[in-house]
Amino acid sequence: MLANLPASLKMSSPRYQEIKSGDISEVTDNDGTFVRIVCGNFWGKRGPVDGIAADPVYLDVSIPPGKIKSFPVDTRNNAFAYVFAGSGKFFNASDPLIVPTEKVGSAIASDTIEADNRSLILFDRGDEIKVQAGDEGIRFLFISGKPLKEPVAWYGPIVMNTQDELKKAFEELQTGTFLKNQ
Repeated sequence: MLANLPASLKMSSPRYQEIKSGDISEVTDNDGTFVRIVCGNFWGKRGPVDGIAADPVYLDVSIPPGKIKSFPVDTRNNAFAYVFAGSGKFFNASDPLIVPTEKVGSAIASDTIEADNRSLILFDRGDEIKVQAGDEGIRFLFISGKPLKEPVAWYGPIVMNTQDELKKAFEELQTGTFLKNQ
């Protein structure tokens, strides 16, 4: 999992956490909904990834066919879902937006979004999302985290806050001084 950092931590030493599949917390609800908790807290369990500045919640969610589930969202967080199997409907009080992933286009606002494989749904502010699984069920990543509220200058694998910082980072990358041990 990659994470953007606040400006104060941008040039800190890289950090890596090896997480094996068996280390990921899992919960199964009585209706068959299955959730793997990679990061954050959910249904009384905590995921193994920690120490990330945006304090994210990262869930791998599987909902059986036709079932409806609600998931809490911290109203201070940004949140999105990425569907990678099956289909379903996403709805909440915060107007979900479906983002075209196959072509460039604008997001479409609606109270209910029908989504299938390779759909990305952004959520506005709200304290929960609801998902109704389609005929084959649905599996998606649900990710939320605190917004950094900082400008973003991004190119390739490097994310900085200004174009000048980005230019300097690439110069340091070329001269071999980009990674620093502090």
